[in-house]
Amino acid sequence: MPSIDMPLAKLLEYRPELTREPDFAAFWEQTLAATRQHPLNALVEPVPYPANGVLVHRLSYAGYGGQRVNGWYLLPEGASGPVPALICYHGYSGGAGWVHQYLPWVMLGCGVVAVDTRGQGGETGDLGGYGNGTITGWMTQGLLEPTDYYYRRAYTDCVRAVDFVCQRPELDTSKLAVKGGSQGGGLTIAVAGLDSRVMLSLPDVPFLCHYPRAIDISANGPYIELQRYFARYPEHIATALRTLSYFDGHNLAAGMNPAGRSLWSVGLWDDVCPPSTVYAAYHACPLPENDFGKQIAVYPYNKHEGGGAAQVERQIAWLAEQLQASW
Repeated sequence: MPSIDMPLAKLLEYRPELTREPDFAAFWEQTLAATRQHPLNALVEPVPYPANGVLVHRLSYAGYGGQRVNGWYLLPEGASGPVPALICYHGYSGGAGWVHQYLPWVMLGCGVVAVDTRGQGGETGDLGGYGNGTITGWMTQGLLEPTDYYYRRAYTDCVRAVDFVCQRPELDTSKLAVKGGSQGGGLTIAVAGLDSRVMLSLPDVPFLCHYPRAIDISANGPYIELQRYFARYPEHIATALRTLSYFDGHNLAAGMNPAGRSLWSVGLWDDVCPPSTVYAAYHACPLPENDFGKQIAVYPYNKHEGGGAAQVERQIAWLAEQLQASW
């Protein structure tokens, strides 16, 4: 099969070593514990919506440092008893978006939470101050110190969405699912790797994975921000790569619950999130590679759109099957 990166045969065998620092687990345990000292204080406000079958709410809750994170909370109308829970994360520079984007999942019977990534294109700001100069975008904010890095805040906000879901009596979290594409795929991996309550994960063409290789070979997209930063500040490369290791989906995927199930996707012509970066994280995921563990949908002629609408159809069928199955 063609590929902008390695041939598929090599991708299937590509298993680079993890780059976890010795304090990787302690770093994240301390980060999440500190954030959970802030009460979640979730606010759920009903919003009129013209479509039948869905109850729409605006959502906000306390994320990293107690800062409010905004999004949507949708429920199937007329459901009897708790419904399955699905959390959705969005791509780089986007936001929680429009209600209609999530209607297929509500029609599947899921309660859906869709949240902003702080400071990007939604309704959630970012009050974090950063201790170093940056390049345009979010990739280099706070890059010289793990405790200061932008994605420490963003990942923690996303984990707090799991905390919200697990407090809702109208939701069944026994098969809690998370999904997203590109940056949303990276956030999906991070949340699944940091919180064992996540049992189903659907990362599409995930970003934020295997930084050392991504920075070296990406020809498009946000990794270029890091390339430009390193060109301007070559003296900071080693320090920055150490910081990035705490937020690398390659390292975080190794923490995913081995009792869960996961559906991934990759485009072999993807020059934003090159296939080898996706496969590095996929192979680090400890689930067995079969129908009862992890699977990856390969799109041989697709770029960063991955499977597009075809992959959405595949996700709907896969999630329906998992929710109906007896584990």
